[in-house]
Amino acid sequence: MRDESRPIPDVPGSNRTGRFRFWLAEQRWEWSDEVAALHGYAPGTVTPTTELLLEHKHPDDRAEVADTLAQVVSTGLPFSSHHRLVDTTGAVRHVLVVGDQMRDDSGAVIGTEGFYIDVTDTVDEERRDTIEEAVPEIVAARALIEQAKGALMTVYGISADQAFRVLRWRSQVTNTKLRDLSEALMPAVTELGGADTPTRARFDHLLLTVHERDGTAAGHRP
Repeated sequence: MRDESRPIPDVPGSNRTGRFRFWLAEQRWEWSDEVAALHGYAPGTVTPTTELLLEHKHPDDRAEVADTLAQVVSTGLPFSSHHRLVDTTGAVRHVLVVGDQMRDDSGAVIGTEGFYIDVTDTVDEERRDTIEEAVPEIVAARALIEQAKGALMTVYGISADQAFRVLRWRSQVTNTKLRDLSEALMPAVTELGGADTPTRARFDHLLLTVHERDGTAAGHRP
């Protein structure tokens, strides 16, 4: 039989990776200090059990992990699982758990042993990459919508909220995405050639004198 007093060796070079063992007959777990730390425990302060292990699984992943453990117990076959655990502080960590057969000196399968890898940083990086890829498109769409709102506000003399409601109404009625509607509207507004001469004259005067209005001129700033 294996020497059960022998400590579980850890994978060198990373405190985000640790080893575990599980004896089938005894339903007994061993965690390295790194695996205990992943769950939020100081070294030597916890005795792992199947119940405790499942308690730390994210509620949305718990049933799947329980099924995997049941298969390991019944078959003793190797397994792998990518899931979330919740440590003692409530922090959610993404982990990859890989287990292989543990055999005695006669070759009989007596349990499973393997390792945990904390892949939270990798998942976060992938999320950030996805967000960063989407941000330019989001910003561009927002700019188009703001331009369309500005055009409606100027032409109809309405507020920003009212202009947005008009755009949203046309988007729903025509079954056209708000961005696409705004993108089509702005070139069409330009093609109109601007306002008529009296309106332009009034706007010219406003543009040249707006700084003199109350609260706008430098001398009136608080």
